[in-house]
Amino acid sequence: MTITVFVPCDAAALAVGADKVAAAISREIEMRGVDARVVRNGSRGLLWLEPMVEVRTEHGRIAYGPVRPGDVPGLFAAGFLEGGAHPLCQGRTRDIPFLRNQTRLTFARCGVTDPLSLEDFRGYSGLKGLEKALTMSPGEIVAAVTESGLRGRGGAGFPTGIKWKTVLDAPGTTKYIVCNADEGDSGTFSDRMVMEGDPFMLIEGMIIAGMATGATKGYVYTRSEYPHAIATMRQAITIAREANLLGLSILGSGRAFDMEVREGAGAYVCGEETSLLNSLEGKRGIVRAKPPLPALQGLFGCPTVVNNVISLASVPVILDRGPTFYRDFGVGRSHGTIPIQLAGNVKHSGLYETAFGLSLGEIVNDIGGGTLSGRPVKAVQVGGPLGAYFPPSLFDTIFDYEAFAARDGLIGHAGIVVFDDTADMLKQARFAMEFCAIESCGKCTPCRIGSIRGVETVDRIAHGIEPEQNKALLADLCNTMKFGSLCALGGFTPYPVMSALKHFPEDFVPAPVKEAAE
Repeated sequence: MTITVFVPCDAAALAVGADKVAAAISREIEMRGVDARVVRNGSRGLLWLEPMVEVRTEHGRIAYGPVRPGDVPGLFAAGFLEGGAHPLCQGRTRDIPFLRNQTRLTFARCGVTDPLSLEDFRGYSGLKGLEKALTMSPGEIVAAVTESGLRGRGGAGFPTGIKWKTVLDAPGTTKYIVCNADEGDSGTFSDRMVMEGDPFMLIEGMIIAGMATGATKGYVYTRSEYPHAIATMRQAITIAREANLLGLSILGSGRAFDMEVREGAGAYVCGEETSLLNSLEGKRGIVRAKPPLPALQGLFGCPTVVNNVISLASVPVILDRGPTFYRDFGVGRSHGTIPIQLAGNVKHSGLYETAFGLSLGEIVNDIGGGTLSGRPVKAVQVGGPLGAYFPPSLFDTIFDYEAFAARDGLIGHAGIVVFDDTADMLKQARFAMEFCAIESCGKCTPCRIGSIRGVETVDRIAHGIEPEQNKALLADLCNTMKFGSLCALGGFTPYPVMSALKHFPEDFVPAPVKEAAE
């Protein structure tokens, strides 16, 4: 029987030499004349173990990592193809604590299957949601998604079913599904992992969204910085089209839907839905005033669903397993699972899918293992560069949209960046303002001018120029940006700035004053 060896083709694994490892394994297989093959899978999300190589044995899949090309001959000598003992052996993959304790719904196949094998996809429950949807009316599909409690996973947390219902009920013969895959937040990579590791799931979700709302055309808008995801998605779309999953009659049902990938130019503001739509139309990526909402007048003036990758990728399991099954995960109004991404100064970096409800402390200390440096955790930023900084005193906050909002934070795209006690939070506040100034589309004054004034004000505080007056000015400026900006770029920049000022006041003491105090 042919032995299968899995080597990730995920960008995170490629960055640490996965291609060289795959080539070394292939050479060793050929040299030894053994009956084995290499499959390039997605990542399981244990990024500190990448490249994490797996071999399928009679005892299940056995993991080894992190593997370097020079380790390969030693692995074979240790009986690697039979799951033999070796210092890099992590045991059965499914028994690794980081994986064993997860609730994987959206990422159930990621890292398990060949991303471009439709046969693999079907073999692991792929297309069951679509097949169920084909027996339902558009209204029934929308009702199921609404009942599941699914909320937008791109940051705003808006109920997906309400958005779909609005588009379904909107007049118009032409409607669109737009997947916002412009994943620009620091410390986030779940969208990329889906596109590279399980692209057919996203395709299935978009088809179902089209059937639910009357849309016959879809676009995946992603970043130029994601060349591997773009290539994989385009190949998967071609395979799906050839298999009659896309086109004029989906699986012979008579219902039409087709889709394509569009590549952005890397502007952070194009993660905002109206800027994204302008970019898709070939225009400059600047924010549109709302109303009208994209659900009523979106792409090319037509009713448009704009959903995040994870939102759309969650739909197939809802249709397959039922809305109640999905809704039963989570807490409060936060239903289902959330793929938490751990990055920064953290021991166990990676993707951890779980139901809403874990505390921030459990995520950072128990799952993440604390800091990689071994120093105390000083702060974590949740929700990308516009997310608030939480100190350890707030680590009892549960991962839930409302719980974070109650403490002036946001979950956003569920990225968590960890900082140890060497971090300077004044510099982090300055970075937030500088980031906003660089990435602003320039349409509204609070964002365009306020961010520049913010950098200047933080600099004055750092240099000891009227620090108390400038702290008050910074707070006032943040208030103006929060309530006066057209979109979340200017509106959310105050979160990291004010949280740094509130929770880490000692870092806003000018250097000469600090020295005098010491």
